[in-house]
Amino acid sequence: MLNRTYDEQLKIKENRCKDLLRGICRVDKIVGMADPWYYRNKVHRTFSSDHRGRVHTGTYEPGSHRMVEADKCLLENRRTAAIIEGIRLMVEDFRIPVFNEVTMQGYMRRVLIRTSRSTGEIMVVLVVADLTFPCKKDFMRVLRQNHPEISTLILNVNRAHTSNILGQQSEVVFGRGYIEDTLCGKVFRISPTSFFQINPVQTEVLYQTAIDLAEIDDSDLVVDAYCGIGTIGIIAAEQAWHVVGVENNKSAIRDAVINKKVNGLSNMSLYCRDAGEFLEAMAADDEQVDVVFMDPPRSGSTRQFMDAMLRMGPRRIVYVSCNPETLARDLKYLCARGYAAIKAIPFDQFPWTDHVECVVMLVNKNQ
Repeated sequence: MLNRTYDEQLKIKENRCKDLLRGICRVDKIVGMADPWYYRNKVHRTFSSDHRGRVHTGTYEPGSHRMVEADKCLLENRRTAAIIEGIRLMVEDFRIPVFNEVTMQGYMRRVLIRTSRSTGEIMVVLVVADLTFPCKKDFMRVLRQNHPEISTLILNVNRAHTSNILGQQSEVVFGRGYIEDTLCGKVFRISPTSFFQINPVQTEVLYQTAIDLAEIDDSDLVVDAYCGIGTIGIIAAEQAWHVVGVENNKSAIRDAVINKKVNGLSNMSLYCRDAGEFLEAMAADDEQVDVVFMDPPRSGSTRQFMDAMLRMGPRRIVYVSCNPETLARDLKYLCARGYAAIKAIPFDQFPWTDHVECVVMLVNKNQ
């Protein structure tokens, strides 16, 4: 994609969706970004050091642990580069040993930064091998002096030989330990482990489109399946009678519960369950739902989930997909069993990459 203009990229992604969904539903014009740069609100770098003690930061090559040095990126929030460079120089100046994945020695491993578009808050997470490391107190004091723009600083411990960025143990050095951002007028609390869309500008357009396509009224029971931290369901709750959110990730559902409280919602229930098993239990109890939002992982939905949903016969289904291949597969299954896919709207969530998302509206042909 990097050797093509942005307009050419959009056309390629739009045509890809049209090819995959041909004969299934109409595909509208792709929704691109007016400014497709510096959109990432989540950035992380890995530390390494050479034989001279010089500290480097970078990212791993895909599918490997070979680090490629990188000091800035045209897709990442502009404020993060200066903070990462400042931390790199401090690690070098304080002579804090960088963690070595081969010898499992050293302390400083990674830095993760999350930013808020609406509040301007910045969260910095330093991933270390131990909460106690040389010059810790002075290091934290100087970092705060050098970068007063940091809203909260967190230490996270990860000694595992894994591709996971974060470990299980954390310590808040200063600040609240989280930041907040706003989507479609609702507030969402973002912790180090929260799943929050990395392109908030485009996500707001995508989610509002999904809500509009659902045509929710105040008597509707809505299911937000694969709900993550509750974003779509919380936005939909303003219009619905009641929203049920289900998600099997414990950390995400904890964030969803907090976000429900932050937004003062009383018409939303949240469950930490497998979405397919949960809907199957609802169907077995002869429960009826009016609208289902489904936002599955790249692997798409499961037959168990879709069969249970079909038994409950919602008036509308809004499918949010991050993989048009599995989307086409699932739409064929649903359309052969009583639903019509009216239209798909592609979204360029990740400019300058191969990824494309789609929002699809399906209606029950029997209603």
